[in-house]
Amino acid sequence: MPVDAISLEVFKSLFASIAEEMGAALQRSALSPNIRERLDFSCAVFDAQARMAAQAAHIPVHLGSMPASVKAAVDAFETFAPGDVIVLNDPYRGGTHLPDVTMITPVFVPGQPTPAFFVASRAHHADVGGMSPGSLPLSTELYQEGLIIPPVKLVEGGARNEALWAIITTNSRAPEERLGDLEAQLAAQRIGEARLSGIITEHGLAHVAEHAAALMDYSRRMTEAVIAAIPDGAYTFADALEGDGQTEFDIPIRVLIRVEGARMIVDFAGSAPQVAGNLNAVAAIVRSATWYGVRLLAADDVPVNDGCFQPVEVVAPDGSLLGPRFPAAVAAGNTETSQRIVDAVLGALAQALPDRIPAASQGTMNNFTVGGQHDGRAFVYYETIGGGHGASPGGDGLSGRHCHMTNTRNTPVEALEPVLPLRVLEYGLREGSGGGGAHRGGDGIRRVYEFLSHATITLNTERRRLAPYGLHGGEPGALGRNTLESDGEIRALGGKFVGVVQPGDRVIIESPGGGGWGAASRIVLESGVQQPTVSVV
Repeated sequence: MPVDAISLEVFKSLFASIAEEMGAALQRSALSPNIRERLDFSCAVFDAQARMAAQAAHIPVHLGSMPASVKAAVDAFETFAPGDVIVLNDPYRGGTHLPDVTMITPVFVPGQPTPAFFVASRAHHADVGGMSPGSLPLSTELYQEGLIIPPVKLVEGGARNEALWAIITTNSRAPEERLGDLEAQLAAQRIGEARLSGIITEHGLAHVAEHAAALMDYSRRMTEAVIAAIPDGAYTFADALEGDGQTEFDIPIRVLIRVEGARMIVDFAGSAPQVAGNLNAVAAIVRSATWYGVRLLAADDVPVNDGCFQPVEVVAPDGSLLGPRFPAAVAAGNTETSQRIVDAVLGALAQALPDRIPAASQGTMNNFTVGGQHDGRAFVYYETIGGGHGASPGGDGLSGRHCHMTNTRNTPVEALEPVLPLRVLEYGLREGSGGGGAHRGGDGIRRVYEFLSHATITLNTERRRLAPYGLHGGEPGALGRNTLESDGEIRALGGKFVGVVQPGDRVIIESPGGGGWGAASRIVLESGVQQPTVSVV
């Protein structure tokens, strides 16, 4: 049966449904609020050549980078067997940062010696060791960030590698939670393997593989059409991060986008050298954030797979912030640097497409990790906090929402307080924190925590000194703020902080607002291209 428009649509839905069902199983069976409530996980399907064939609508920074982990796993083993499950988290082998643990399962067809497909999941585990609870420390090398797992078989031929399970759980401050989340992730792998095997049995391997390849070609052609609609030329932009957790200084990210017909070259030459702290971003993250920025331009729903990555070439200098050398620290490169890459890419594209690109969103994930001992038991928690979206030519920005490279939900207070020794005293919008303009940026969030026990907290946040930019006369969004109230004293914590809090202490996190779009005195874009306005580099 040949591939046609109808069969292609059917298989697009079939492949995506596998990843969606894997995600539903992982969410339902996970133990930690981070996976169960925030949905900090992603699932995808890969062909025999480790090319991504389909994904679910999960975390953008996971899904654009997961192909490198699957390729690393395939390259690490000469043979696979039914029942194998590979696990890894090494950022220098396709990972993002150490808490993001990836599992890969080969899918076999009876009688064939090599895998026909692979299914994979990546989940953020709240603690995998390292120098501070939550495994997002203010580190200076990868070894300080937690347990490094190269590609290794967690399950081999259906038999669990109990020693490896023990190593992973023992290195976590919350071993029972790690065990529960690993079991949930493994269950999702079984679901994906079973569903894909069923589709192959029903339709035949050749027909399924043919449609996977056709979907990739379809996505490639759609992405080429998106790029071809951008005027040919070279577009530049510069933004900056605010310090690496060791020293506060501007860390530039510079991008040059060259559009040549249906191809795009995104060159980050001129960006900062790799830094001592944890903001370095490995190649998989840089590619993922760049591809995401391009995909936003698509008017139609382009199936995200290997094909849509092919027309975009990403260049980052070796030894730079965006091309670090092992064992450079990378914990916040996944969360904070990825957001600034998106800001830079969109800032450059705003010069080519001034009537389509929004102002900067909050530009941070507001990472907050907490851990300690309470009533004789260890606790650990990780949370990201939403903020303001940038305004666009079409209207105001959204308020109090995650943006760009994170796609998680908020953590409900009702899910947080029963399991952790803290209270959430306030949770609401920062009214007026969005940048003004013809269209206003969205407002950030104010969240106040009161601690009932001693705890170690770590903050990895951005946009505390350099505001989210406005576009075409729009004002920047309000800066974020981190504050500690202790014994009647109020202390500003800055963007990066690690320290111990006492019972009764309060931590206040106020996330940035989004930038405004257009001067307040006009509603439509005036003739001529105005440059994005930023206050850095």
